[in-house]
Amino acid sequence: MLKIAIPNKGSLSEDAVQLIREAGYHCKRYSRELIVFDNRNQLEFVFLRPRDIAVYVSHGILDLGVTGRDLAQDSGADVVELLSLGFGKSDFCYAVPAESNLLPDQFDGLRIATSYPRLVSQDLSRRRQKAEIVRLDGAVEISIRLGVADAIADVVQTGRTLSAAGLQVVGQPLLQSEAILVARTRDVEKSATVQTFLDRIRGIVVAREYVMVEYDIPDAMLEMACVITPGIESPTISPLSKKGWVAVKSMCRQQEVNPIMDSLGKIGAKGIIVTDIRTCRI
Repeated sequence: MLKIAIPNKGSLSEDAVQLIREAGYHCKRYSRELIVFDNRNQLEFVFLRPRDIAVYVSHGILDLGVTGRDLAQDSGADVVELLSLGFGKSDFCYAVPAESNLLPDQFDGLRIATSYPRLVSQDLSRRRQKAEIVRLDGAVEISIRLGVADAIADVVQTGRTLSAAGLQVVGQPLLQSEAILVARTRDVEKSATVQTFLDRIRGIVVAREYVMVEYDIPDAMLEMACVITPGIESPTISPLSKKGWVAVKSMCRQQEVNPIMDSLGKIGAKGIIVTDIRTCRI
């Protein structure tokens, strides 16, 4: 039975469970149970602290795990990233008081508070800076105000928490993170059960990035329309009963859909319809 680790709490857990359920697997907890069995698909889902997941996977105790890229790298666990999952996106950054002009290359001799000591240590070594790393398990942003640190390194999503604490991000992100699926080695992909799981999950992840755009267009404008909506390989084109017109169907990136509709409207497209894609295989 394939064993897969899922974060046990927080938005990372909620989004992971939602993704896996959309892929057709039973992994929903009804209370605080640590293990959920999907007997139909021969899978065992184990709910663990996100920070520990890569460690369990690296030791071969579990076959696959969903965790954050930042957590996996900070753990030092020897795992490979099989798939990025498209949620839990954040930047791992340094931050200093808003009124400060301090930059990361000026951290020599200072105190840096963080929950990710390995990532910070590696970055400081690259910069040839010798700073004291103050390890904290949470609420890192208040450490400067309490006199524990001179700067912090933490994950940033919207930046509102830092702003409320009177801090500002400095320098480029040390790491761009998101939820990922990890394994001990890529050899696990040789398993038919693992490959099916990956294909299903990848189908949901890709589908979330795309929508299906359908419209009618005059023959004379078809070539221009196909430039606007080229699709994954090429759009599907069907003749209409109305002479001189065709129907076009094409997958387009969701974030580009409004400009695409604007452009189609300008060249005479009619009946433009956009629908969500539940899953796909490309």
